[in-house]
Amino acid sequence: MSDLRQDYFKIIEDDFPEDMTITLGGCTLGYKKRSWAMGETRQGLRYGENPNQKAALFELVTGNLELAGTRYIDPGRGLVSAVSEEDFLQFGKHPGKINLTDVDAALIILRELPEKPCAVIVKHNNPCGVARAESITEAYLKADLADRIAAFGGAAVFNRAVDKDLAQALAERYLEVVAAPEFEQGALDILKKAKNLRIIRLSRLADLSRYRDMRFLDFKSLTDGGLIVQQSALNTVRSADDLLPARAEKEGRVFEVKRQPEPREIEDMLFGWAVEQGVTSNSVIFVKDGVTVGIGTGEQDRVGVAEIAVFKAYTKYADALCFREFGIPYKQLEAEVDTLKRPVEDKEKIYDACQKDKGGLAGSTMVSDAFFPFRDGVEVGLKQGARAVIQPGGSLRDFEVIQAVNEYKAFMAFTGQRSFRH
Repeated sequence: MSDLRQDYFKIIEDDFPEDMTITLGGCTLGYKKRSWAMGETRQGLRYGENPNQKAALFELVTGNLELAGTRYIDPGRGLVSAVSEEDFLQFGKHPGKINLTDVDAALIILRELPEKPCAVIVKHNNPCGVARAESITEAYLKADLADRIAAFGGAAVFNRAVDKDLAQALAERYLEVVAAPEFEQGALDILKKAKNLRIIRLSRLADLSRYRDMRFLDFKSLTDGGLIVQQSALNTVRSADDLLPARAEKEGRVFEVKRQPEPREIEDMLFGWAVEQGVTSNSVIFVKDGVTVGIGTGEQDRVGVAEIAVFKAYTKYADALCFREFGIPYKQLEAEVDTLKRPVEDKEKIYDACQKDKGGLAGSTMVSDAFFPFRDGVEVGLKQGARAVIQPGGSLRDFEVIQAVNEYKAFMAFTGQRSFRH
């Protein structure tokens, strides 16, 4: 076990070349390996997904790719791949692949939400909590409280500068990475007290919305050494005008959602669909008042992932209530009750409040990255008090889903596009 712990602190020297070129038809793209001067040495990534995997980061530096009228992102627009020594305001524990891909996963969401201060906390390339608010500190506190359990050791990424108030809030939690477009005076002094924290300045974060319409090449390597190449996804649902009415026909009968949406529900549908762009499919998430409530990811069936999102919502809501009431995690409360260090009434108080509020799901918006093949999937959320649903539509049984929504007096809109991300 001691050897395994030491593995996590090793730096694996990679033997990848300094340059890489990819030729597609008559276009050649040139990439440069990224490394950083750290004291007397120059080093690239710490290691890959695991300590026994060599890894390297490459930045697109030359070439302009255009295929069938689609112009792909040009060199000179680097975000994570262009991080320099000056941008690493503190290297902390030497960065590995996951640290940087977590930041990149946050950017997928942040580029869709430029209008207000927004915070995204990512773990293993999926968001733990996402929130927007009137101030960046408020956004972070809401995102953190949405899932304090998973946020431990995550990457916190912001679309506004980190000020002293936010830095102080961040210093009270264990994080691996903090990234923002800028850090105001005094903020770094607070953050740097955590010696292992990686602090990254990404100045282009301030204008991240420019990247929403830029395609890039998305590569998937196969076990046999082959490649699948695809265009990156583009979100086409950014305003209320982009939402489609939930409508279906069955045997000459037209099915439509009866209730009109409230303004808050429209806002949460657009917010939730933006968050969904950065969630690994098969996924269902719940949002409420510009904050994620429950995030279900990576499941094989839609009912199952909806149930997982509900389970996580109850678990995280109980933990948040417990932290507010007693200043400790819910699991610690359970342990103290079990060992008679705390009265059982404390646990019952949290449990009863969580059940009453349905894990924070009452009044929430349910978001699905693909259509519901049967009504049982959407009913998972409706039974918990979800008042609005946003999903692509296109199922043979859309009429059944619309019927379920009407039975619960909820609202639903279609996006007309799927949002799978593998």
